[in-house]
Amino acid sequence: MKTLIKEFTKGITIENPTFGLILGLCPTLAVSTSLINALGMGVAATFVLVGSNTIISLVRRLIPGRIRLPAFIVIIATFVTICELAMKAYLPALDSALGIFVPLIVVNCIILARAEAFASKNKVLPSILDGLGMGVGFTIGLSVIALIREILGAGSIAGIKILPGFEPVAMMILAPGALLTLGLLIGLTNLLRNLRGKPNLSRKGGCC
Repeated sequence: MKTLIKEFTKGITIENPTFGLILGLCPTLAVSTSLINALGMGVAATFVLVGSNTIISLVRRLIPGRIRLPAFIVIIATFVTICELAMKAYLPALDSALGIFVPLIVVNCIILARAEAFASKNKVLPSILDGLGMGVGFTIGLSVIALIREILGAGSIAGIKILPGFEPVAMMILAPGALLTLGLLIGLTNLLRNLRGKPNLSRKGGCC
């Protein structure tokens, strides 16, 4: 039981995709202009993570090593397509706001990394919990960045004005604001890791 709990919580804490592993930076920087967009992308990525991890774990012994990665991408693309069609049907405004970054989940490093590093080597339940934990961690990371950027850049949360007399800092909803916010939060994460004597996973580098 402790092992299963660890598989879930690691993606939220020590191996957080955004602040720990520094993965999935392209959607993180692009869609974190508002909390609604961040939550939408986070939920979409979590759905794909859990679904693809589950199927890959189930069929891992049936996939020849030579076609391992293409097979993983086909499985991931299937869940991305389901997610994209569902968003177009039931959440058209969110689908329009997220744009190309929903189909680009297919090549998101977080998804493929978990398929290759974990789901292809472990049983179904741990793989589900790994995908769920990584998805929740990614959603939290996106949401924290989006919350800071939206408050400072628009004076609102989820489109609702909370600072009527506040003069928004336009830079915060542009690319420089995204990079500044992400950099400061990664720095804060590394500082806390150092104070606790933990290794900084971000030193290994990041990926889009």
